[in-house]
Amino acid sequence: MSTPSRPIPVVDEDFDGQVPPAALEELLRNTAKALKARQLYPGNNPTWLRAAEVVQGSFKGVWAHEDEVTLTIGETDIRYGPNVVYAEEGKGSDSLAWLFYKDGVRALSLARGVEVEEWIKVIELLPRVRRGGVDDDDLLTLLWESAFGYLKYRYVEIGGDGPAFDDQMGPPARWSDDLEGRSGRAQAVLTGEGDAAQAGEGSGDAEEQRKSGVVNLADFDSSLYFLDETELESLRRAFAQEYSRDHRLTVITMLLDTFELQTEPEVRDETCELLEQFVLTLLSAGDLKTVAYLLRESALAGGRAPDLQQAHKDRLMRLPDRLSEPAALAQVLQGLDLATQLPSQDELLALFDQLRVTALGTVLAWLHKLEQAPLKAMLETAADRIARSNTIELVKLIASSDRIVALEAIRRSGALKTAASVAPMGKLLSDGDAEVRGACVTALAEIGSAGAMQLLERALADGDRDVRLSAARAVTAAKYRASFARLDGIVKGKELRERDKTEMMAVFEAYGATGGDQAVTLLDGLLNSKGFLGRREDAEVRVCAAAGLGRAATSKAQESLRKAVDDKDVVVRTAVNRALRGDQPR
Repeated sequence: MSTPSRPIPVVDEDFDGQVPPAALEELLRNTAKALKARQLYPGNNPTWLRAAEVVQGSFKGVWAHEDEVTLTIGETDIRYGPNVVYAEEGKGSDSLAWLFYKDGVRALSLARGVEVEEWIKVIELLPRVRRGGVDDDDLLTLLWESAFGYLKYRYVEIGGDGPAFDDQMGPPARWSDDLEGRSGRAQAVLTGEGDAAQAGEGSGDAEEQRKSGVVNLADFDSSLYFLDETELESLRRAFAQEYSRDHRLTVITMLLDTFELQTEPEVRDETCELLEQFVLTLLSAGDLKTVAYLLRESALAGGRAPDLQQAHKDRLMRLPDRLSEPAALAQVLQGLDLATQLPSQDELLALFDQLRVTALGTVLAWLHKLEQAPLKAMLETAADRIARSNTIELVKLIASSDRIVALEAIRRSGALKTAASVAPMGKLLSDGDAEVRGACVTALAEIGSAGAMQLLERALADGDRDVRLSAARAVTAAKYRASFARLDGIVKGKELRERDKTEMMAVFEAYGATGGDQAVTLLDGLLNSKGFLGRREDAEVRVCAAAGLGRAATSKAQESLRKAVDDKDVVVRTAVNRALRGDQPR
C-alpha cells in the first residue's frame, strides 16, 4: 500500500483540537477490546475480525472533525490535549497506555487512512510485546520494521545515555521520522550487514561487529574443542525435542500447585483468573484434551487445597459450569464445525466427561446443525455416553420446549431402552405433533416394556396414518397379544377398508400375529368364503387376510391357506403361497 509523505507533527502547546473527546474515547475503548480479542483468538477468528471492524468504524467520528490527531501517552492514560480519553488503573500488561509507554512511546499521530491497515497492524503487534521476553524485539523495533506511513510516534530511548525524559516532551523525545540511528542498528542485526564473513570490510568493521554483540558460529569452527558432527546432531535432536514438547500441561500443573501451596487470597485470586483465561486460550486453539485435564485437575485441587475459602472453591468448581452453559458450549461446537482439523473421538469424550449434565440439551440441539459429518458422528457418540450416564436429564429433555431437543431425546431414549422415558412419551402421544408421535412409537417399540407396549396399542388408533402404520408393525414384531381386542375391532370396522393397501396389510398382519387361532376364523372367512351368488371379498382384502394367516403361523392357519393355494386370482394365489412359505412382504 502506498503511503503519503507528510511533515512530522508537533505537540501544540496552544491546543485547539476539534475532535470531540468522546469520539477518541470510543476509538480507544474499542481498540482495548480488540486487543483482548486478538490475545485470545487467532487472526482468522470471527470474534477478532468483528472487533477489528468495530475499531475501523470508530475512526469515522474522528475524521468527521480532523484529518489528523495527536495523542499523548502517559503511564496509565492517553490524552488528547488536556483531555484524558483513555485511562487504566495500574501498569498491568492489559493496559493499552502502559504497553506503549513502557517501550518509550510518548505520543502517537494518526492521519486519515491509518484505519485501513496500520492501526489494525498495531493492535496485532501489541500482544507480541506483552508476551515478549528479554531477547524479543521491543515495540519501537516492531513499529520501525512496519514502516508505517499514516502513523507517527514520538519516542525516547529507554536506558540510553542521554538526559532523562520529562513529562513536558523535552528534547530527548524524537518522532519516528528521526529513527535513522536506531533503524541502522536494527537493520544491521536483522539483515546480517557488517558480518565478519564479508571479507570486503576492514578490521574496523570487524571490531564494530564484535561490539554489537552478534556472535558468528563460524568463528568457532577451528576451535580445538568445538563439537564434532555427531555431537552437533545429538544437540539438534535435543533442541528439537525440547521445542516440540507440549508445555501446556506443565503450566497447568504449576498453576494448580501454586493454588494448593500458596494460601494467600491474592495469590489464589490471580491463579483462578489465569486458569479461566487458559480455558479460553485452549478452546480457541482446539486443544480439548488439555481443557479436559484442566477441568478435572481443578476439581481435585478445589477438594484438597488446605485453608480454602469457599469463594475460591466455588470459582474453581464453576469452570465446568460456565463451559456447560448453552451459549459457551454452542461457541465451542460451532468452532469445531468450522475447524479444518477435528479432535479425536477420545479427546471429545474426555471434554464432555468433565461437563455438567445440563450440556446434554445443547449437544442434542446441535446435532442437526453440524455441517461436518465426522464431527456429527463423534458428537452422537458423546451424546449417547452422556445420556447413558444421566437418564434423569435425558427423560427431562423429552418434555423440552425445543422441539429438536425433544425429538433427539426421544430417539436416544429408544436406542438406550430407557424405561423411565415411557411416561413422558405417553403425554406426547396425546399432545405432540405427528413427527413427535411417530418418534415416540419407534422409541417405545425399541424399549419394549409392558408400559411401552400399552402405549403402542393406543397408537393403533392415532389420527396420523404413518403413526398408525408404525404402531401396527411394532405390535406385529412384538406379538403383543394384549392388543388383539383393539385390532379385532379395527379389522371388523369399515374404516380400514377405506385406507391404503400398505396400512391394511400391516393391520391384518398385526391381527394374525397377536391373535393366533383366535384370528383364523375371521381371516379364513375373508380368504375362502363365498357370499351371495358365490361372490368373494375383494382381492385386496383376501391378500391381506392371507398375510394375516401367515403371521398367525398355526396349523389351523396353514390349513386355511392351503384351501386357496389354487385360487383362480393370480394375485391372491401368489399371496397365499408367500404366506405358506413364511415370506411376508412389507
